[in-house]
Amino acid sequence: MAKYGKSEATTELITQSASSILKFLAPRQTDWQDIRPDTTLISDVEEKEKIQSECNEAKKILDDMLLSSLQMPNLVVLAGSGTSLGEVGGPSMRDLWDHAINDESGHPTNEATRIMKTVNFDEEKEGRNIEALLSQCEAYLQVRENRRVRKFFENCKKVTLHRCSVFLKDENTGLWLDQKLEGHCTFIHRLSRRRVRDPRLKVFTTNYDLCFERAAGLQRLIVNDGFSFTQPRIFDPRFFGYDIVRRSRLTTEHGDYLEGVFHLLKLHGSVNWASNNGSIEEKNDPNPSEACLIYPAKGKYQRSYIQPHLELISQYLTSLREPNTCLIITGFGFNDDHLSEPILAAVKTNPRLRLIVVDFKAEDFIERPSEETSHYWKELKVRSNNGDDIWFINASFKDFSFLIPDLRSLTPAQQLENVIKSVGRK
Repeated sequence: MAKYGKSEATTELITQSASSILKFLAPRQTDWQDIRPDTTLISDVEEKEKIQSECNEAKKILDDMLLSSLQMPNLVVLAGSGTSLGEVGGPSMRDLWDHAINDESGHPTNEATRIMKTVNFDEEKEGRNIEALLSQCEAYLQVRENRRVRKFFENCKKVTLHRCSVFLKDENTGLWLDQKLEGHCTFIHRLSRRRVRDPRLKVFTTNYDLCFERAAGLQRLIVNDGFSFTQPRIFDPRFFGYDIVRRSRLTTEHGDYLEGVFHLLKLHGSVNWASNNGSIEEKNDPNPSEACLIYPAKGKYQRSYIQPHLELISQYLTSLREPNTCLIITGFGFNDDHLSEPILAAVKTNPRLRLIVVDFKAEDFIERPSEETSHYWKELKVRSNNGDDIWFINASFKDFSFLIPDLRSLTPAQQLENVIKSVGRK
């Protein structure tokens, strides 16, 4: 097993994408395998060659696993907030807290302190989590209307909507900063190039931002997000059952499924969703009072029984139960129990499930957990040690995107070889 490599320093921990951090942990294995080592400090030529040879072998194992995963009948992705951090520039929960709660000195404003006391929010226990605070405010307002709490609640939502939108555009010109989305473009481009006869790729995300929508648009990919194709775009779960085909002009008997179509399901809402007379409508810059967001904290279970969240959670749970499914989790820290618990249950009950967990701190979460590390990391590691098909990849979202094999780049001979290999493994 290749265990060499030296992590390079970066200006911000969250933006690490140094080549030396790329490694993975396979099922039943205890040693992480480097796939892109840093040998600059090693002078011995033979030692360098040995390390590089071991890493090449490890990279081949990872490539084969990812290639077979893309060819599994059902491919599902769960993308967390980590996919929008780093080079993309999206705000973290701490950033949102600082903008909505703190003053210039970095401490909660007097009004924020007063509201937290009113709604009985324990910052020491909950941490500086803006979503946890908003959930607490929302629960309070359901029991007792309070003008100050309402105003504070709406202002925090306004900050959240703004911060989750503004990072994708130039603050001076208002133009889209599409270069930030290289990782997103590569990710969905390669995953959506599967065989059209297979079920469509499903991307579930907890993010409010429009990164995946914008990346899809830049590549002329078609997103089925449960909204109508006409204006106004209104959410209707029936659209998830529809597909898009190319009809020949010469015959009306049948059509061919169109390539580049995938499902996008935003589990916690979106910055461009608005509640309008009982329906959910896509709208640019919705008001905080009409914004359709769900906060993954205390009120998540109750809110999950309201549309569109009821349908989205239902789709999520159904996808995890499907046989012959590959679930890729990236940028997700397993801090949302309502999403993490079904994953653990699926690992225990779905024998034909492959789980690939990607995070640039995956090794730390597993080998050097802190008090804040979710217990699901340890539980999944135990399941992997016992032989469950669970792989951990220590990589940033962008780096992982470029690790995904491009199915179209394979020659016919390579494709045939991979098919024979997959048959032999059954």
